[in-house]
Amino acid sequence: MGTKGRLATILIALTIFGCKGPVQTSAASAGDNASGGSSGDGAAAASSSTGGTRVDYINDPSLGMNAISVTIPANWKFDSVFMQGGACAPTPFGVFRAVSPDGQSMVERMPTLAWQWGQGPMIGYAPKTDCLPMQKPMSAQEFLQYMATTMNVHYDGPAQVPAAEEAKAQKAMSDAQAAYAGKYAAMHTEPPKQQRQLARAAVSYNRGSLPMKGVLDVMVDCTETKWAGQQGLSKWAPGHPAQIVQGPGSVTDKCLASVTYYTAPDAKIAGLMRQWDAPGMGTKPVDAWVQAWLNRNNQQSEERISSMNQAAAAQRQANAQQFAHSMAVQQQMHDQFMQTMQEGHEHFMAGQAANMQARETSTSDWVDFALDRQTVLNTNTGQVNKISNQYTPTGPDVQVHGNGTPW
Repeated sequence: MGTKGRLATILIALTIFGCKGPVQTSAASAGDNASGGSSGDGAAAASSSTGGTRVDYINDPSLGMNAISVTIPANWKFDSVFMQGGACAPTPFGVFRAVSPDGQSMVERMPTLAWQWGQGPMIGYAPKTDCLPMQKPMSAQEFLQYMATTMNVHYDGPAQVPAAEEAKAQKAMSDAQAAYAGKYAAMHTEPPKQQRQLARAAVSYNRGSLPMKGVLDVMVDCTETKWAGQQGLSKWAPGHPAQIVQGPGSVTDKCLASVTYYTAPDAKIAGLMRQWDAPGMGTKPVDAWVQAWLNRNNQQSEERISSMNQAAAAQRQANAQQFAHSMAVQQQMHDQFMQTMQEGHEHFMAGQAANMQARETSTSDWVDFALDRQTVLNTNTGQVNKISNQYTPTGPDVQVHGNGTPW
C-alpha cells in the first residue's frame, strides 16, 4: 500500500473510531485499563451497573487492552469478539450481540462490510477475497435494501436517524479530515475525497408465529482516491529512441458499511429503539486504545514509507541504468548502421572507379588499334609515347595500354 493509501486507512479509522459521543455513565471508565473481555452470560470481567445500564468491553488481544466500550441494559446478556480487519475493510472493529432476559429482543453489531470499484492500473491491486460483490456506488438506504434481501427479511421502508447521531458522525468526519490535511499538504498530494451517510430502515419477519420488527442502522463511509500514473520507459523503435514517460492515472473508490441490527416483537420495537437511542447507549472506542492503535499504525507507516522510499530509490537507479543501457545500445546500433553504410558507399565508389578505369583502358586500346599505333612507356624516364604498330619496342621502351597503364 502506498503512502497515500496508508494515510487514507488511518483517516478512515479515525472517522469510524470517533463516530460515537462519550458514554454518559459513571461506569464508562471502570474498565478502560482492564485486560479481560466480555463473558457470554453478561457478567463481564470489567463491567459495573448504574441507573439500569452497565458497560461491557470488547478486548483487542493484539494490543492486550480494552478497545471498545458497549453500554447496554444492566440485565441483558452480552457476547462479543474483536476483528482486526481484512484486505477490503482494513480497520479493526468490534462485533457484539446483546440479548434481553426474555430472549425476544436483540441488538447486534455486524462485521464491517466493504466493496470497491474504480478505473486505471491501481484497481488491479484491489482485494479479491473479502469484498462484497458490488462494483458501483450505492447510497446508505440502497445498501440497507441490499442487506434486508441478504438477511431474508422484508424491507418496510426508511426510518428516521436521530439528529444527534447524524451531527456526531459528520463532526467526527470533519475532525478526522482536518487532522490529516497537513500531512497531505506536506506530500503535495490531493487528499482522498470522503463522504459519510447514515441511514435506517424498518424491516419485518416472523419468528414462528410471532410477528417481529427490526431496524437496520448503517453508517457508510466512502473514499475516492486519485493515483498518479507510474513512470517507465517507452518502447524503442528505429528513429524513435526510448524515453521516460508517465503512465495512465487511476481512480479507486471504496465504501465501508457499519451495520447495527435491532430486533424485537412488534409490540416492543418502539420501546427497544427508545432505550438504545438514549444518550450514552451503544459503543464508544476507548481513548487509550485509539491512541495505541494509531501509534502502532504510525510506526508501521514510517517503516513502510522508509522501505518504499528505499525501493523507489532502487527503482529509480535501475530505471536510470536501464535508460543509459538502452541509449548505449541504440548508439551502438546507430554507429554500426553508419559504419555499414559508409563501407557500402566506399565499396560502391571503388567499384565505380574500377569500372570507369576498365572502360577508359579499353577505349584507349581501341583508339590505338583504330589509328594503327601502340603506346609505349620508357621505363627510364617514365615518358609515355605513341608509336606505329609497325615497330617493336626495344630497350627501355615497353608496350602499355593506350591510357599508359601497364598490361
